[in-house]
Order: sequence, then C-alpha cells, then structure tokens
Amino acid sequence: MTVGMHGIGSSRRRLVPGYNSTVHPARARADPSADGPACPATRRAAPRASPSPAAASPLANSLRIDTLPVEAFLVSMGVIALGEIGDKTQLLALLLAARFGKPLPIIAGILVATLANHTLAGFLGNMIRAFVPDEILRWLLALAFFAVAIWTLRPDRADENEPLPMSRWGVFGVTAVAFFLAEMGDKTQIATVVMAAQFSSLAAVVLGTTCGMLVADVPVVLLGNAASAKLPFKAIRIAAALLFAAMGVYALLAPTLSGR
Repeated sequence: MTVGMHGIGSSRRRLVPGYNSTVHPARARADPSADGPACPATRRAAPRASPSPAAASPLANSLRIDTLPVEAFLVSMGVIALGEIGDKTQLLALLLAARFGKPLPIIAGILVATLANHTLAGFLGNMIRAFVPDEILRWLLALAFFAVAIWTLRPDRADENEPLPMSRWGVFGVTAVAFFLAEMGDKTQIATVVMAAQFSSLAAVVLGTTCGMLVADVPVVLLGNAASAKLPFKAIRIAAALLFAAMGVYALLAPTLSGR
C-alpha cells in the first residue's frame, strides 16, 4: 500500500507541467537559478542611498555659497570708499566738476572707467590667487595691505594746470579716459588686486570697489568744494590706513584662527 501511494504521488508530480524532478524542492528554494519563480527569501531589497549633506541641508549649502560674495562686496566697497577719500582720483573728480559743471556725464565716465580698470585689476588678483601657493599668498597679501596702508597716509595732489585728454565723446569721454589713466597704479587699483587675490568672487570684488569709488566721488562731483571742504581728510586717511593694516594682520592670522 505504501509503495502504491508513492507511485501515485510520483506519477502526479511527473504530470505537473514545468516540474523538474531532478531538483529537490529545498534546493530549488535555495538556488535562485532554478526553474520556477524566485523564492521571496532570495529577494534582497536594494540598499537605500543615504542623502548627502548638501542635499540634506540646502539652506546651509546656499548660505555657504551666498555669504562669501556678500562679504567680498561689502569689504571691498568699504575699503575703497575710505581709501578713495583724498586720493588723486577724487581730486580729479573735483577738478572735472569745477571745469565742466556737468555732473551726470562725469559720474557716468567715472563708472565706466572704474569698471574697466578694476576688472583688469581683479583678473590679475584672481590669477595670483590661482597660481601662488597659499602660504606665499598669505604673506604677499599681508605685505601688500601694509604697503597700501603706508601709501594711504601720504596726501595726494591734483595739478589743476595739467591738460585733460580730449575726446570726441565730450565730457563723458574726457572723464572716462582721464579717470582710467589716473587709476593705473593708484592705491585703489592696487587694493583691488589684493582683494581679488583674497576673495574668490571676482564679480563681487569689482562691483564692491566700483561702488566704493562712486560713494566717495559722486558727492564731490555733485557738491563740489562745499563737500570736500568739510571732510576731515587727515582723520579719514588715518582711518583708511588702520583698516588696510588690520586687513594685513587678518591675512596673516586667518589660517591660524581657522585652525589650519
């Protein structure tokens, strides 16, 4: 009776379509390559990718990107605005306003000339930042800031008898050419090179230094001698020199303060 039942069971298994009699059921469950559907135990869930810190905190990432250009803009504007007071280019703006009496084209010429001049200076500063090693760059920035600080203490003078360059563009052209040439090698241009070497955002530095020039020069153009006569040039030069010196000290101490 037992043999008969075993034979019946074997015949039934052979009649089932797709049945592989050579594979033991337990082995079929363990071997995923066996015929038939895969056993649920053999299905492994794909590991979940852990979110990256940047994706997990988009606010922190945006702050890390956005705060540095703002810092570069504000520092550049403040430093140049102080350094420009009493500078020869500010005296040139006063001379142009007294000679032509047309503030709008003079201000437009100052804007264009400063943007062109400081863009070149910023590119030079970014190149220095890219190719000079960090340790050497730190000392170069500090020495440059100290040199500009000493330079700021020396008062500039504008020669009223010096002929201004002529241009077919009128007062705007004369101002743009004269300002661009006067800014070449000036301390505000050197300061722009130094700040572009210190900050990574070229656009923020150039826009900041340009706004700083306008902050210092536009009131002189609009108000003339009435504005310049009330400015304490000596005190402003001392304050600007101290600011440049403080930036030089910071350039030296920044790696130590950040724990590098």
